Amino acid sequence: MQTPHLWIWQQPDWPRLRWDEARLSPLLARARLAQGKVLGAARLLDVNLTLEAMAAILVEDGLTTSAIEGERLDLDTVRSSVARRLGLPTVGLPTPPRGVDGLIDVLLDATRHHDATLTVGRLLGWQAALCPTGYSGLHAIQVGSLRGDEPMQVVSGGHGREKVHFVAPPRAGLDAEVERFLAWFNAPPTDLDGLVRAGLAHLWFVTLHPFEDGNGRLARAITDMALSQDEGQPMRFFSLSAQVLRERDAYYDILERTQRAGVEVPTGSPGS
Repeated sequence: MQTPHLWIWQQPDWPRLRWDEARLSPLLARARLAQGKVLGAARLLDVNLTLEAMAAILVEDGLTTSAIEGERLDLDTVRSSVARRLGLPTVGLPTPPRGVDGLIDVLLDATRHHDATLTVGRLLGWQAALCPTGYSGLHAIQVGSLRGDEPMQVVSGGHGREKVHFVAPPRAGLDAEVERFLAWFNAPPTDLDGLVRAGLAHLWFVTLHPFEDGNGRLARAITDMALSQDEGQPMRFFSLSAQVLRERDAYYDILERTQRAGVEVPTGSPGS
């Protein structure tokens, strides 16, 4: 029986998330088949082609993870940042701004060093790299630290017509919540499927919303890190963010429904 609490983090069982194994199994099987095909094709590439493929995916990841948040990055500056970090030619490409360089650094660190422990310090560094100016739009934000005491809400609509889609856990106790998440991420149950773990990590981190800005991009970086751990690969050969962008409305619909439900994680499409 569902409790009268409004948000998932208020449920007495939080964060012991549950899901329908029978419903999820065929979806996982299809995902594993597609994953195997991609990794098999990647093994056939020579070193130069592998680097080019990695660069193309990284550029796509940088563009799409920002587009999900409504930020349109310049293609050439993203290509320039990726090329500089992978040792590829940069002739004719502009010098990228710090924010673009920071984003690419985060995406690379999450995958290249996927076997390194995810710590609070590492998360703080990632968030600072994403927000080097200390501003989100025209608003000053806390950078390199967890969010302040102001309530964290996701709201849409104009004045008088606001709709609250999500309210994050309060600041009090957030440090302990983040530590609990990291303890689970760094030592997950041995019988937990790697793809399921990646999805749960994404949901858990988005629910905590520990920073004033950058939470969505960080959640996707953490998910990529979990996928790299699952595959044992220091590079991505498909873009999670590109797929999320293609299904953005469904993605946000599922997130909102999940936040308002119990700890039973949906495993079907938004309309099911």
